[in-house]
Amino acid sequence: MKNLSKTSQSDFLCPKTPYHGQDYLQGFLFNNNLQEFTHRVGYISALHSNGKLSSQQAYRYIEQLWEKVELSSPKPRRSSK
Repeated sequence: MKNLSKTSQSDFLCPKTPYHGQDYLQGFLFNNNLQEFTHRVGYISALHSNGKLSSQQAYRYIEQLWEKVELSSPKPRRSSK
């Protein structure tokens, strides 16, 4: 594992899957933030399970991350009838 570049190590620890949705700009940002959210929640829950974070700290971190995801969620399109 010594010879792996920083990029390949990062890809291994936090793999990102490409976005294939319809509205690329809004959907891409939301998809990216959602993937980051899931990775970070995994780390936070591991730290909490090992006693490195209290329940209140873990909750606050997850709540902050979720607010970022909510802000980037795609807005529903209005139908033009």
